[in-house]
Amino acid sequence: MGFMALWDSRFKKSLADNALKFSSSINIDGKLFNEDIDGSKAHVNMLVKQKIILAGEDKLILKALEEIRKEISSGKLKLDWRKEDIHSLIENRLVEKIGETGKKLHTARSRNDQIALDERLYMKKEIAQLIKLTRTLQKSLLKKAEQYKNTIVPGYTHLQRAQPILFAHHLLAYISMFERDIERLNDCMKRANKSPLGAGALSGTTLPIDRSYSAKLLGMNGVLENSLDAVAGRDVMIELISSCSITMMHLSRLSEELVLWSSQEFSFAQFDDSFSTGSSLMPQKKNPDIAELVRGKVGRVYGSLFGLLTVMKALPLAYNRDMQEDKVHLFEAVDTTKDCLHLTSELLKHAHFNKKRFEKELNGDLLLSTDLVDYLVRKNVPFRKAHNIVGKIVAVCVDQNIKLNQLSITEYKKVSPKFENDIFKLLTALASVKNKKSQGSTSPQEVEKQLKYWKNKIK
Repeated sequence: MGFMALWDSRFKKSLADNALKFSSSINIDGKLFNEDIDGSKAHVNMLVKQKIILAGEDKLILKALEEIRKEISSGKLKLDWRKEDIHSLIENRLVEKIGETGKKLHTARSRNDQIALDERLYMKKEIAQLIKLTRTLQKSLLKKAEQYKNTIVPGYTHLQRAQPILFAHHLLAYISMFERDIERLNDCMKRANKSPLGAGALSGTTLPIDRSYSAKLLGMNGVLENSLDAVAGRDVMIELISSCSITMMHLSRLSEELVLWSSQEFSFAQFDDSFSTGSSLMPQKKNPDIAELVRGKVGRVYGSLFGLLTVMKALPLAYNRDMQEDKVHLFEAVDTTKDCLHLTSELLKHAHFNKKRFEKELNGDLLLSTDLVDYLVRKNVPFRKAHNIVGKIVAVCVDQNIKLNQLSITEYKKVSPKFENDIFKLLTALASVKNKKSQGSTSPQEVEKQLKYWKNKIK
């Protein structure tokens, strides 16, 4: 039996080969064969429960569907563009295997609700994987934070030294960011886990189907009530790609810092040889290519987001063939984000950081200026006046090319008599972090609280 398009009985001519090849989506939606078969099995079980197909026919169809799954998995059944899409491939193969009974599979169903279901089943699976990979990355960050919890580094604003912080505090900031990414994914899951199956092409069916039953069989939390919305909506897909985009943005920020830290100018991060590359020309090079590639691949995911938003822009209800283009954007975004989460986690796992790189260098550095402002505030000097006083001290140090702890107490008193010899105890990086009092600050006590919190949270 040759291939028959699921829709061609109304036509006098077959679709031209070049038109069929142009419109074929099996090279993309073939990835959804497991989801398509799972959805079909739930649909068949519902049809026999509702006595829409005969008892016994379901067993024949279900057995054949599992055989088709194995055929596709093994490569025995090829994803040929002439088969148009994954739904057509599976249904035609089913009819080849079991004859007329196979033609009952599509009862009370359209490819419109079928693909919408496949996509949601795919999103359910991939959201779970994205959460798992994000948790693994958090664990890598947490392990490094514990390992380097006493390491002091400069904190930056505008990429200029701002105040000393614990390196653990810096890494914990990323753990917090990725936690919000997980929250977004969990929130997206609530909307993805609704079944469109049974919506038909757009208006439902006259047959007595049980949509809630098939949704339950698929482990979904209910159905999409409006049949038009069920087949026409792709906002949950856009939401997932948006979540991936935010995760990738966070990964790009971390990657940029890893690249900077590994430079000779910073001399702070050292990557394992197994996650570094060299130069075809310059023998001395050791390049942070993995971090650079993660930083670069953000563009793919952003492109997927804008791509799908553009596909859906101004589309009238319900289904339009434009929407066939949705999957390429979804798959690109999800696959890229998963790869980047995994590789970043592995890169960090094998990275080393120079514990002593900054601590002595930061003692007396101008980034301790805020500690002097707080010193004056504690002596009842108004903050804005204290800020002005310390600004003058900084100007003197810059003019003389010296550090804050190299300026004499006499010079300090010329600017303000409030200064005493005890200021020099403040002018070390360690004193600066230890003296922080506020909740969530970089003080060792607060960082220890954060470490304990995240160990319990992500264990």
